[in-house]
Amino acid sequence: MDRPVPAPLVRAFLAAEGGIYALFLALDLTVQGVGSVPVKYAGVLLCLALSLLCGDRLVPLALALTACADWFLLVRNDHYALGVALFLCVQTVYFLRLRRDGTGNAWPLRSGLALLAGLAVYALRMASPLNLLAALYFSQLLSNAVLAWAPGGASRRRFALGLTLFVGCDVCVGLFNVLPPASPLYAAVSVGMWLFYLPSQVLITLSALPETKEAF
Repeated sequence: MDRPVPAPLVRAFLAAEGGIYALFLALDLTVQGVGSVPVKYAGVLLCLALSLLCGDRLVPLALALTACADWFLLVRNDHYALGVALFLCVQTVYFLRLRRDGTGNAWPLRSGLALLAGLAVYALRMASPLNLLAALYFSQLLSNAVLAWAPGGASRRRFALGLTLFVGCDVCVGLFNVLPPASPLYAAVSVGMWLFYLPSQVLITLSALPETKEAF
C-alpha cells in the first residue's frame, strides 16, 4: 500500500536536488566538470533515498540498479558493459511498472526498435558486444518512454517526462562517444548528458509518490 510522504520532506528533496543540479552544472560549465562526479552521484543517491519512503516496490528497485550502474559508469569510469547491462535491467523494471499500469507488453514496438537499433550499429560499422548491448538498452528505454505517454494521472505524466528526459540524456551520451573533441557539439553534449539526466531521475522518483491533492 502506498504511504504518503510528508510534503515538507518532498520540498526539502527538491531544494537539495536543485542545489546539486546548479552546483554540478556550474562545475561542468566553468572547470570542465572537475569535482562534479561526487556531486552528481549524490543526486542519484538522494533519489534512491526518497523512493524508499514511497511504498512503491518497483521504482526503488530501478533506482538502486541505477545507482549501481552509475557507480561503474560515472564514479569508477570502468566496467562499461556491466554498467550498461544494469541500465538494461533498469528498463526491464520500468517495463514491469508499465505493464502493472496497464500498457501491455508492446512486443512489436520493443522488438522492432531493438532490431532497428542493432541494424543502425552495423550500418555505422560500430558493431561490438558493448555497442550492441547499448543499442538493445536504448531501444527498450525508447519503447518505455513512448508507452509511458499513455493517458494517466500526474504520477504517470511525471514518469513519462522522466523517461523522455532519460532518452535525451542517452542521445547526448551517444553523441559524446562518437563526436571528435574538436566538434562544436562536443562541449554541448558533454554538459547535456547530466542536464537531462538528473531531472529525469528526480521526475521518476516523484512519480512513485502516491497522488494527493496537496501540492509540494
